[in-house]
Amino acid sequence: MFPIPKTKSFLITGVIVSMLIWGMSWPSAKVLSHYGKPLEIAFLRFIFTFTSLLILFLIMRVRLSINKKAFPSLLFAAALIALYSILFFTGILKGMPGAGGVLVTTMTPIVSYLLVLIIKKRKPDTKEAIGLAVGLLAGCILLSVWNHITLIFQSGNLFFICSTLVWATLSRVTAQSSRYGSPLAFSLWMYLCCIVMLSFLVDFHAIGHIIMAGDIKFWLNMFFNAVVNTGLATTFFFYATTKMGAEKTSTFIYIVPFAAALSSFIAISEMIRWNTMVGGMLGILAVWVINKRSRRQLAMANNARKFPELREENS
Repeated sequence: MFPIPKTKSFLITGVIVSMLIWGMSWPSAKVLSHYGKPLEIAFLRFIFTFTSLLILFLIMRVRLSINKKAFPSLLFAAALIALYSILFFTGILKGMPGAGGVLVTTMTPIVSYLLVLIIKKRKPDTKEAIGLAVGLLAGCILLSVWNHITLIFQSGNLFFICSTLVWATLSRVTAQSSRYGSPLAFSLWMYLCCIVMLSFLVDFHAIGHIIMAGDIKFWLNMFFNAVVNTGLATTFFFYATTKMGAEKTSTFIYIVPFAAALSSFIAISEMIRWNTMVGGMLGILAVWVINKRSRRQLAMANNARKFPELREENS
């Protein structure tokens, strides 16, 4: 199998790049939403995603087999990502991609963290609470809630709110995928199961019409969304959740709003304001606070490297 680095610096760098790509995907998805209904666009995107990943993983010699016990989790994850995609494209079609990117990326880390805390039955420590509070403040500033509190619950944004709950649950499921084999293989078969599920719902006549009517603008955005965004960035995010945990990885989503707003301004002329800059910087600060290890944690990590027997005793 092609070696994949597992160092924290590699994982953090990869997740940050993935978040920047996610931000750019919002205006790209807005373009795709004009070519067909959300269900058909999502179906086509997953076909391209699965095909590109299969080719890539074969080249990388990734072991594609997974434990049979993974089947229930695989189906559940596939259903979640299918539902998320439908909500995503519906929200994009009815709402504003820049504002939607801010809303989803503000709520997702908080919901993900709360979900993990509930499952693990523990309270957040001081550092986590401060980081989440800073992230919530960043989201309020990004959304300029003092001016647009009623707009948050408009029809288009309600789809984004629902997609947040779905994504937080999906992150938790994929974080456990390593117990069944390669997390990359789990993601690949999850996309295939998603395609099979959606095939019972899509209108193939409409699919054919989209393919025939697609111009260079459509195919470029489809490639970016399917291969670069979903295939590479999202799959790496799922991989990172197995190494860093769903709650830690999800905090990096605070980086997305700035990228979403900036790319929406460049691509489709959505206005970029002062609150985007301030909120974006606060979001990045929230990621740093939550993921910064304390002196005690650093000392424990150093001792574990120097004295492996201590790590075995603590485990």
